[in-house]
Amino acid sequence: MKALQIAEQGCIKVISLPEPDMGDDEVLLRIDYVGFCGSDLNTYRGRNAMAKPQVIPGHEVSATVVKTGNNVPAAVLPGMRVTVNPYTGCGHCKACLNERSNACEHNETMGVQRDGAMREYIAVPWGKIIQAPGLSPKSIALIEPMSVGFHAVNRAAVTDTDIVWVIGCGMVGMGAIVRASLRGATVIASDIDDRKLELAHRVGAAYTINTLKENIHDRLMELTSNLGPDVVIEAVGNSMTQQQAIENVSFTGRVTLIGYAPGTTELLTKLFVQKELDIRGSRNAKPADFRAVIHYMQTSDFPASEFISSVETPETAADAMERWNQAPGKVFRILVQFLQF
Repeated sequence: MKALQIAEQGCIKVISLPEPDMGDDEVLLRIDYVGFCGSDLNTYRGRNAMAKPQVIPGHEVSATVVKTGNNVPAAVLPGMRVTVNPYTGCGHCKACLNERSNACEHNETMGVQRDGAMREYIAVPWGKIIQAPGLSPKSIALIEPMSVGFHAVNRAAVTDTDIVWVIGCGMVGMGAIVRASLRGATVIASDIDDRKLELAHRVGAAYTINTLKENIHDRLMELTSNLGPDVVIEAVGNSMTQQQAIENVSFTGRVTLIGYAPGTTELLTKLFVQKELDIRGSRNAKPADFRAVIHYMQTSDFPASEFISSVETPETAADAMERWNQAPGKVFRILVQFLQF
């Protein structure tokens, strides 16, 4: 079967693998679509220290159940359309003991620390699949990145009285915008791309700020009666935007960081105490976040097609990744299609 491999920095190639064996507690999935994630781009660039060498990428999965193992519950049937929870939990670290296996100390995410789903078929433990009835195969491939944004809103404990500033309108940031809006918060979205900001407004942002065209501090103060946003969700992973989050959040506000910034970030720690801030990390997502995204997609006019920048074959995926590498701000999601209609 065909699979994609990031063979080395700047090199993606199509390889051939044997079809997977399936255990008694596993399901065999036919991969329909897989999204390229920002972590895949960093691996391609040689900047992802967590990625195993010559990794098969892919953890944003849209798949169909083909076959089930002997110990799989009878409710799991061939033909079901599913996504996959791509994270692992060791079961014995403090995060797992606290029922937060999304932050497992020994987590291995598909497509990063272990091989992922950019292949025609894959076998996974049945407990890792999440059914997505009624959704198109392309929409299902968008569930995982949006669930990361949903999880960040949970971490930030957003309520309907909050003003929430989301920094970055990629797929994860869009998930945070949607979830915060669904909770009744007033959402401010910022980015450097007007097309992304227009879409952010359509999915829930009350206000948008193009940070290349407007003074971010002045605009935030205008929108918050000079108080600052109650919550800031940083979905970029950039030292400058992390600094902006701390500097502009309100006194007694909450800052949730999703993105990894390369290297170190210098922060005015005096503000941590002066403002009595809550600063929280947000990692991956929980199954409940996946289910919440699925419910949102099932019950709304979610414009899935507008989040998809291109659909590629395994043979064209390398060129698409290089285009993304050259213009990262212009891409929402690249999907690689393995299903042959």
